[in-house]
Amino acid sequence: MCLARTYILREKMTEVVMRPNAKPDVRGFFDDATNTVTFVVKDPGSNTCAIVDSVLDFDYASGRTDTQSADRVIAHVRDVGLDVAWILETHVHADHLSAAPYFQQQLGGKIGIGEKITVVQDTFGKIFNEGTEFQRDGSQFDQLFKEGDTFEIGALKGSVLHTPGHTPACLTYVIGDAAFVGDTLFMPDFGTARTDFPGGSAETLFASIQKILTLPDDTRVFVGHDYKAPGRDEYAWETTVAEERARNVHVGAGKSAEEFVKMRNARDATLGMPKLIVPSLQVNMRAGQMPPPEDDGSTYLKVPVNKL
Repeated sequence: MCLARTYILREKMTEVVMRPNAKPDVRGFFDDATNTVTFVVKDPGSNTCAIVDSVLDFDYASGRTDTQSADRVIAHVRDVGLDVAWILETHVHADHLSAAPYFQQQLGGKIGIGEKITVVQDTFGKIFNEGTEFQRDGSQFDQLFKEGDTFEIGALKGSVLHTPGHTPACLTYVIGDAAFVGDTLFMPDFGTARTDFPGGSAETLFASIQKILTLPDDTRVFVGHDYKAPGRDEYAWETTVAEERARNVHVGAGKSAEEFVKMRNARDATLGMPKLIVPSLQVNMRAGQMPPPEDDGSTYLKVPVNKL
């Protein structure tokens, strides 16, 4: 009897052994309309996965949403027979709407983002005049992550780096040998994210990038967007820390903080606002939920005049 019980306990212990250095299976889904990549990150030892940076289709001219992009990802998850543990946001995106609630409804999982979402909510709650009914405590999300937090995808261990600069709430999720950097870094031939949104900072972004570049050289880096740098024919979203450190056109080859800040600020001054920034911010700061319906039962998105 005792021997049988010992055997069972050992079996259970084996099932929950964490693999912090495992190589997750990563599948990227590219959204042409917003140049966004949604990632399905699977534990190689089980059918458990996470979804990083989902996309809800939105036609600004008509104000209509669609789930075509999300449904491609959902079809893959169901076809492979995956169980979703997490729906992760690297930050409050300004260029696309999150489909996190739709994914959660269809597949389950907990929605996570950085704890500094409260800073973003406070900033844009004022810009969009949201009033006191809009909670600015991050309670719309299931999990608020801070630097050093860990989480599990099956037996795969993930950890959190706070990498602000593009926005105050930006995170990098390090899952096994893979780092999901959102908009902090792009492919080496394209560079880095803009820092001119409210709460952004070129100095802060440079420091955050250095944190990412201290990861092991062979760490796979998955970027949240790609725009095909001049001379490149195909979209790409996977590189390595070694490649970013050596060849990133904005921060690679030992470029100094002073050089980067001067370049980044000058470049940002030439950029227009993303075409979906107004709806994206209002939705994404609510964890992908639309603003509450008004008296007529319809949902409306505001356009602040001369505020962005």
